[in-house]
Amino acid sequence: MRAVKPKKFLGQHFLTDLSIASRIADTVDACPELPVLEVGPGMGVMTQYLVQKQRPVKVVEIDYESVEYLRRTYPDLEDNIIEDDFLKMHLERTFQGSPFVLTGNYPYNISSQIFFKMLDYKELIPCCTGMIQKEVAERMAAGPGSKTYGILSVLIQAWYDVEYLFTVEPGVFNPPPKVRSAVVRLTRNETTDLGCDEKLFKRLVKTTFNQRRKTLRNNIKPLLSALEAESTEKPDFTELLADPIMQKRPEQLSVADFINLTLRIQNTTP
Repeated sequence: MRAVKPKKFLGQHFLTDLSIASRIADTVDACPELPVLEVGPGMGVMTQYLVQKQRPVKVVEIDYESVEYLRRTYPDLEDNIIEDDFLKMHLERTFQGSPFVLTGNYPYNISSQIFFKMLDYKELIPCCTGMIQKEVAERMAAGPGSKTYGILSVLIQAWYDVEYLFTVEPGVFNPPPKVRSAVVRLTRNETTDLGCDEKLFKRLVKTTFNQRRKTLRNNIKPLLSALEAESTEKPDFTELLADPIMQKRPEQLSVADFINLTLRIQNTTP
């Protein structure tokens, strides 16, 4: 059967090393018994190991050529092949509202978007594993004080424990990517409620990291100005801006620090 030609515009880099494919598939075993949704299966190099795990497996693939290949190669998977754009899917419909494990050799051009979507469905996804760019994996796992600590780190670590499992070299892909890759596993932590306005929390994190070299006092001002414009009564942020924490840079704040800062802003806004 003719192999699928990797498509650059879809960010396709097909994994060719079966031992690595098997290792990535085994990362879902941290959440046994739950059904699995694989994103971007391509020619099914991981799929072949996932379907051996005696649990429901569905795959979502946007590339029509890959979908045709999967249908011919895995006829038993026919009813579980979803031809769609993962980023546009209503994930609550995937397994009739039941929780599932998300996995895949994720398209590198949309990997961050995939994880932001995971956060939107965090109550349905207690475990997420897969392969991404090494740089993105390091950002997700980074702690405060690290140069790689940023928006993705804070938003994901607020809800998930992040494990950097192993690094994968470019030579095991067709075509080889220009970057190294890494396999990660994200497992929901015990947090069920941040204790603050979650939308404001996200706005705060994204705003402050937009200019990460500046102190909080300087880079938080656009958010405070926006909140002033949105409020019927003008809030007074004088005390907040005078706090010593405002002399820090965003990368120096922990997830708990961002939550506390969100609460302070929330309590200052009428």
